[in-house]
Amino acid sequence: MIVRRLAPGQDLKKALEDIRDDEDLKSGIILCMVGSLQDAVLRMADGRAKVVKGPLEIVSTTGTLATNGVHIHLAVADKEGAVTGGHLKTGCLVHTTAEICIASCDLVFRRVFDPETGYRELETE
Repeated sequence: MIVRRLAPGQDLKKALEDIRDDEDLKSGIILCMVGSLQDAVLRMADGRAKVVKGPLEIVSTTGTLATNGVHIHLAVADKEGAVTGGHLKTGCLVHTTAEICIASCDLVFRRVFDPETGYRELETE
């Protein structure tokens, strides 16, 4: 298991990619993540990007880390408790902290372009 704490100002997506690379992680699964963000940049189900203004609490995170990409879904709550979720994009800067636990497994995850969906989808070796 990999456990990390991110500091204020770190970009969440970039930090996850750095953890994957620093640990030479061939496959990772997000077990848990708690913390806060200044703002969140999320891709919605229709493909458009949405900026959610913070400060925000991270209330749920799930996803995979592959050798050539990450696929993370994130839900955040604003100061009123309203929750917004979507696909994690670059630009989600840590507000006070982000505590992350990642499990690795023996499979090798890769992201491969799927012409049917238009996205890079998960495959295993």
